[in-house]
Amino acid sequence: MSDTTHHRICPLCEACCGLELKVREGKVISIRGHDSDAFSAGYICPKGVALKDLHEDPDRLRTPLIKRNGEFVPASWDEAFAEIERRLPPLLAQHGRQAGAISVGNPSAHKIGLLLYFSRLAKALGSRNVFSASTLDQMPKQLSSGLMFGHWLSIAVPDITRCDFLLVLGANPLASNGSLWTVPDFKGKAKAMQARGGKLVVIDPRRTETAAVADAHHFIRPGADVFLLLGLVHTLFDEKLVRLGRIAPLVDGVDAVEAAVQGFSAEVVAPRCGIDAQTIRSLARQLAATPRAAVYGRIGTCTQEYGTLASWLVDVLNVLTGHLDEPGGAMFPKAAAFAHNTAGQPGSGRGITTGRHTSRVSGAPEVFGELPMTCLAEEIETPGPGQVRALITVASNPVLSSPNGARLAQALDSLDFMVSLDIYVNETSRHADVILPGPSPLEDMHYDVAFPQFSWRNHARYSAPVFAAPQGQPAEWETLLKLAAIVQGEGAGADAGQLDDRHFAEDAKKRFGDHADAVIDAMQGLRGPDRLLELALRTGPYGDQFGRDPAGLTLAKVQAAPNGIDLGELQPRMPELLRTPSGKIELAPPSLLKDLQRAAQAITQPVPAMVIVGRRDVRSNNSWMHNLPVLAKGPMRCTALVHPDDAKRLGLTDGAPARISNQGRSIEAQVQVSEEMMPGVVSLPHGWGHGLPGTRMALAAERPGANLNALLDEDRRDPLSGNAVLSGVPVELQAVSA
Repeated sequence: MSDTTHHRICPLCEACCGLELKVREGKVISIRGHDSDAFSAGYICPKGVALKDLHEDPDRLRTPLIKRNGEFVPASWDEAFAEIERRLPPLLAQHGRQAGAISVGNPSAHKIGLLLYFSRLAKALGSRNVFSASTLDQMPKQLSSGLMFGHWLSIAVPDITRCDFLLVLGANPLASNGSLWTVPDFKGKAKAMQARGGKLVVIDPRRTETAAVADAHHFIRPGADVFLLLGLVHTLFDEKLVRLGRIAPLVDGVDAVEAAVQGFSAEVVAPRCGIDAQTIRSLARQLAATPRAAVYGRIGTCTQEYGTLASWLVDVLNVLTGHLDEPGGAMFPKAAAFAHNTAGQPGSGRGITTGRHTSRVSGAPEVFGELPMTCLAEEIETPGPGQVRALITVASNPVLSSPNGARLAQALDSLDFMVSLDIYVNETSRHADVILPGPSPLEDMHYDVAFPQFSWRNHARYSAPVFAAPQGQPAEWETLLKLAAIVQGEGAGADAGQLDDRHFAEDAKKRFGDHADAVIDAMQGLRGPDRLLELALRTGPYGDQFGRDPAGLTLAKVQAAPNGIDLGELQPRMPELLRTPSGKIELAPPSLLKDLQRAAQAITQPVPAMVIVGRRDVRSNNSWMHNLPVLAKGPMRCTALVHPDDAKRLGLTDGAPARISNQGRSIEAQVQVSEEMMPGVVSLPHGWGHGLPGTRMALAAERPGANLNALLDEDRRDPLSGNAVLSGVPVELQAVSA
């Protein structure tokens, strides 16, 4: 039998690389980069090759599981839905809607069915107890962008192909290929920038893979990014380097920012961040003097005490140096579909609102419709009206990915009922009463909803399924609609297709009014994500507008382009992108200026002798990837990186175990002595700690590693965004006796 070739978008990280798969007799025989892909041009990392391992993994669930007498047993889909109907609605009827909670993990961002239909389930549940991985990762950037530009996903990204000076803080795009910046082959693009005379400067407490290829690298004390950024902003004002450029008429709050940073000169902040004042001033001058420059900060700037402030100040710098919305600076992609900043009235809007409700126990404010993930355990444990008694998790593993997972695991065991949508029995889903697996990514269609909104270049790409799903396996959107129907009392027998038709018709009438029937007729023959994608493409900024622009995009055109469709380099989008009520860039949101007082009080606090930070490895994005042979092979990657001076001072030996402790909690990890680390900082990768009782991930359990998050305090959060503090936490290290 001859081989067949299939093209896919890789769904395993934010790079979204195009893949070329060869299939023979129902088996994947090779995966390589798709050379003609309009977006990634043949680039691939090891995760793309691992799709074969994921598809074939014997530990990946292929049938629902129901827990009987404490043990999981296989069940049919009808049996699983019937069990949920038998147990979940009565709980909600007895204790109220707030007794239910829902948690969603970041794999959902890579699955169009989960991403577009999760809201249906959340709305049906009707609870304020919505949690996601966003508050373990990027919520500070979403919040600051929303306050400044009017929408949570209006996030500026470096225009790297035209940039001549790129300042990177707390990010390692060589390993991640971007984060909230979809940029496959960052290394190649960075080298091209350097070849034309451009400079890459990295600020990080570790000499990362990105720092290793940079023109300059500066260590910074973890958690001090906010002070460095304030020093840079202060220098711009102090040395009269502020140049707003073309967007000057659109910027409100410059004077307020200048007044707010008066106490943060380079000389004042230097001791706190560990970077001398002259270097800080020099960086500010380079940013101001380079016509095409950008500042980019990511997870290291988000997962700290001042995550929202740091995220905001990155864009303040881009604005004040005239580099926001300019070629070669920090620009805004224009996605072909699903981007709210391309819909509605251009140039102004409702903006964003936070704090519409608060968590029951800690009073943490709602942000983007969510409560902090670190509040979930206490909401389950604490008696009283609104106590969480039932939980639905969707591709979510907070026992491993959030602070003090041991407490959360104990709380999950106390639930009256739990459902997990997951492809593995992992550290979280092992607590469920019912597990509903999704199909393999190779059995599902795919279109990236979120990542074109952060992409280095505008594009549209579609992936058809490589294999048919097993008989009886519902699509993930169908599973979510069935759960929504059960929660709403419509029963487990509800037909997902009919539910989808009803919801689509209702939404069409709200959006299109008298024209709704014509829109519905134009979508005949489509259901699920394909129908929503067709509508989004046709009404999007490049769409055919239902025939008014015959050259515009439709689903059929995107499906017919195996290489994807290139929609061009990033273009200036001000003011049409803005969705703030004022129609301006809000440079000085009051809540952020107020939070500066907290930073001012902390600037002279003593620096701990040793703090811990996470790190990223190109072979490890989500924890379940440790169960895939092509990614798990090779040297142990869950090591504690320690500077030689610290190792000598603490009696630590390369390759030997060390105990890492914080507030009575401790873990053990293998020491790796490395000059990559800043003295006084230890680094341990995120997402390890496998092998807990009841999990079914055999390969991951062979080398479980140590769980960094087990050390961390679930009560430490950025107060504005609710994001967990995962970086810069004080720890103690000691050698473990043989």
